[in-house]
Amino acid sequence: MKANTRLFGEVDIPEEKIVTFENGVLGFEDCKKFTIIYDADKGESTAISWLQCMDNPDVAFPVISPFFVMDDYDPIVESEMIESLGEVNEENLIMFALMNIKSDIKQLTANMKAPVIINAETLKGAQVIVENDDYEIKYNIYDVVQKQKSDKGEI
Repeated sequence: MKANTRLFGEVDIPEEKIVTFENGVLGFEDCKKFTIIYDADKGESTAISWLQCMDNPDVAFPVISPFFVMDDYDPIVESEMIESLGEVNEENLIMFALMNIKSDIKQLTANMKAPVIINAETLKGAQVIVENDDYEIKYNIYDVVQKQKSDKGEI
């Protein structure tokens, strides 16, 4: 499927890479079809990727694995919130935290309170609000990303 995107131009996305969000994502409930776009040079090993809407080329969210941000990330999610995804387990679970990038890069945050959960087998996704009180909506991740880049020799 050809998709026009604001950030990446025209990209060819295989049908098996399109994820359906029955309820959209928070604030974008009309956006139902998404795909994950990675930096082509780094492949899927890159820390930051994009959740690109297939319904609206102007809608794309930078995302990061919450486990990249916090080794001990352990969200508590009501089972009813992910029922529509099918059986989710360690083998088919993909999870991302939506990021908020400001003009001051030191204000880089990730939404640890409302991760995106994807079942890779059913290609269904949902953004859920976790019950953990200690996870923030705007968790500053600048230092975490800088440390990871430093560990990889990228800075």
